[in-house]
Amino acid sequence: MQHTVVNDFADCLQALVQRDTGATLSAQGLTEVQALLQGRLAQSSMPVAEAGAHEVTLLLADLRGFAVLAATRPAQEVVAVLNRCLARLSAVVFRHQGTIEQFLGDSIRVVFADTPEQQDHVERALVCAVEMQLAMRDLNLEHLREHLPQVYLGIGINTGTVMAGRFGSDLFSQYTVIGEEVNLASRIEAFSLRGQILMSESTYQRCWNLVSATAPMQVWVKGRSEPVDMRELVAIPARRLKVPRQEFRRSHRAQTRVPCLCQLVEGDDVQPRIIHATILDMSYHGLMLELPEHINVQRVLQLEFELALVDYRAVGVYARVIKIKQERGRWIAGMEFTDISEECRPKVQMFVQLLVASR
Repeated sequence: MQHTVVNDFADCLQALVQRDTGATLSAQGLTEVQALLQGRLAQSSMPVAEAGAHEVTLLLADLRGFAVLAATRPAQEVVAVLNRCLARLSAVVFRHQGTIEQFLGDSIRVVFADTPEQQDHVERALVCAVEMQLAMRDLNLEHLREHLPQVYLGIGINTGTVMAGRFGSDLFSQYTVIGEEVNLASRIEAFSLRGQILMSESTYQRCWNLVSATAPMQVWVKGRSEPVDMRELVAIPARRLKVPRQEFRRSHRAQTRVPCLCQLVEGDDVQPRIIHATILDMSYHGLMLELPEHINVQRVLQLEFELALVDYRAVGVYARVIKIKQERGRWIAGMEFTDISEECRPKVQMFVQLLVASR
């Protein structure tokens, strides 16, 4: 991976030089660039401080859209696109003195820590995150020209104290960071939409005077008995940086398979016949149902289903069919809630949030 990232980054640099000067680096110059990158990559994989407890800012970035790419393109092409993305992102990380702690498939975890030369690990992490999103925007323009699917990035950032050091055995060990703050960074990233940067409240409190961010939103995450606050980073005015959001939704959607009892509503009357369906995904405002029969658009159903994760049975929930299509002998209906009790609504939201956080 290290050799591939270096070569891809060197190729990107060569293209930039040619674009701006009309010439290319000599073979010797290119070799020197690759050697410098190898050294910087090796340095970035080393501990940023002595082993032990340290306050750091963690950045977890996950590439979205690779499922479509992997399903529609040859494996060699998928690997090439993934390496191109990771090379671009690695270059941004190195520019802001971040340490790539590990690649996790199509995601990357980065640690920012204070050093004698750099005392601003929170600001560097935030600037890095915005520039990573800008890099992905430029990369997607290349994908459009090459007729490749778009690939997006979701980013989660958290600041806190972690245990950092080399963990493992005599057979294998590596430098890593562990602890609850690492887990929280991962949970925050899971909630990010395409092109979005979310940060914890602890990160925001260390940078509120530098950034433009949304009001806090409370979400339930796995492993926490109380909801946590997170904010969306919108811009860093002092750096003239703005996040190029790619996706806007009313809420998150989470895949699931939950049995659901349905009854058609005629006027003000609920029909006695029970239709057995399955909930395929759910959001704060609706769900997707797998039905054994066709239901006309705009028809209203009364629903009853179990939300095991939050120990709650939802009854008397009403939803309208917004769209419906047939797949492999079953009918898939998009439903929007029309009537849901004040007791049930927060349970649905908590259920969705726990599903998102456990992905």
